[in-house]
Amino acid sequence: MKYQSLKFTLEKRMKYPIDLTTKADVTAYFDESTNTITYLVKDPSSNHCAIIDSVMDMDYAAGRITYESADKIINEIQNRELILDWIIETHVHADHLSAAPYIQLQLGGKIGVGEKIMLIQETFGKIFNEGTEFQRDGSQFDALFKDGDTYMIGNMQAITMFTPGHTPACMVHIIGDSAFAGDTLFMPDGGSARADFPGGDAGELYDSIQKVLTLPDETRLFMCHDYGPNGRSIQWETTVLEQKNNNIHVGKDKTRDDFIKFRTERDAQLAMPKLIIPALQVNMRAGEVPTDNNGNKVLKVPVNGLE
Repeated sequence: MKYQSLKFTLEKRMKYPIDLTTKADVTAYFDESTNTITYLVKDPSSNHCAIIDSVMDMDYAAGRITYESADKIINEIQNRELILDWIIETHVHADHLSAAPYIQLQLGGKIGVGEKIMLIQETFGKIFNEGTEFQRDGSQFDALFKDGDTYMIGNMQAITMFTPGHTPACMVHIIGDSAFAGDTLFMPDGGSARADFPGGDAGELYDSIQKVLTLPDETRLFMCHDYGPNGRSIQWETTVLEQKNNNIHVGKDKTRDDFIKFRTERDAQLAMPKLIIPALQVNMRAGEVPTDNNGNKVLKVPVNGLE
């Protein structure tokens, strides 16, 4: 069994050849209202960069959208005279809205997401009763990534890792010596994200986490969310080794069956994210807010549609 496990690990590392010699220049931006961490990732050898999991601010009760969070990052990029190559979405988020098109309008760059976005668009296109004018082919995005695809941020290579479970379209992005986990993992004392959204699967999530943990122990891991469990300060950076040793849901001797049982029982107790209704409609459109026949920005509320 040890030989088989080692062989599996080596095969995965060959498919995702992380470059530990390139230390990505990472700046984190924490959004307190959604507990989301957005990342500005710069190539250390050039002035090229990427943004991962941007946030568009929304007061849902007032129906008001603003861009303070995105403007902080835009100002940083402009002040440092950086060139934005990519605006990456690790998945279609259900807890915050993407600012990708707003950032792209200001700075350029390509918007990229995993190719399984089409499954999300098909599923939620039905739930929100979208008409035939809503394309379900991922064409709203500039790039649709497959598992193991590569792209460049200046001279720094990025590799995509397909990690379904939280949603069927999640991806981890390995950039230089770092991996950006999206909602595949939380900090070790936070464990893992839920797997009960349409298309989610606890078993698949466990398998995806194990895939991430085949990366070298020293790989830096950056989380998309943190909730400060037990009152600790907000954190977002850990390592593969720390996750292996200390993750409360998958670390050490936790089995797949243990994880599925826990995750299923836990998810049944969780409330829906406060922004899930607007977030899904916007994020499956690459951050564009849907409009009515008169061009007015509008959002739908499918009654009992997400049960």
